[in-house]
Amino acid sequence: MQRRTLLLGGAGALGAGGYLLWQGQGGPAQSPLPLTPFTPANAQDATDPADLPEVMEMSKGNPDAAVTVIEYASFTCPHCRSFHQNVMPQLQATYIDPGLINFIYREVYFDRYGLWAAMMARCGGPLRYFGIVDMIYEQQGDWTQGAPAEIAENLRRIGRTAGLANAELDACMTDAAMAEAMIANYEAHMAEHEIPGTPSFVINGELTGNMSFADMQARIDAALEAAG
Repeated sequence: MQRRTLLLGGAGALGAGGYLLWQGQGGPAQSPLPLTPFTPANAQDATDPADLPEVMEMSKGNPDAAVTVIEYASFTCPHCRSFHQNVMPQLQATYIDPGLINFIYREVYFDRYGLWAAMMARCGGPLRYFGIVDMIYEQQGDWTQGAPAEIAENLRRIGRTAGLANAELDACMTDAAMAEAMIANYEAHMAEHEIPGTPSFVINGELTGNMSFADMQARIDAALEAAG
């Protein structure tokens, strides 16, 4: 499996501010990648892990619910888009809105574009995050098209639609320390659950793959019953 190294693009890479770039060959992977440590191009040493910013766990529903559903997904994954378009609305109405489950969304980075999308989505903070996630999936077929600079601008356009200012987006999408923290967080999650591909789900500790709402409903109902 090919290893890829993250670099911080300087002026001219994707615009005057620079954006995060991957170094490597080949197209998007079909399963999560092990990533080498992130090092800013203008730094001699990698950032001390203790100095990295905190990466917030993005969740919705009832944090005290007896059942927790964790989704592992990539913003560039077509199957993840299908899940969010066809299954998530039912999951939201049946279990999340009534407070029956705690739902956690964890990002998987297949490629640089998925990382950029995650950085942009997090720019809106926890209150805007899931709304931006919905927009990213709804427009996946559009924003993923074009050269890297075009894709970066496509994501910025989504961010502006969500109410983010250009200055906010520039700060978020050039934040090398946050990118490094997000990758470290991603790698820790991969080590914890050994996700084979996306979307994957962990329902009260049990790892499962992509499924229909009916299948997910059966698993969640069984977990709710077991939890009493």
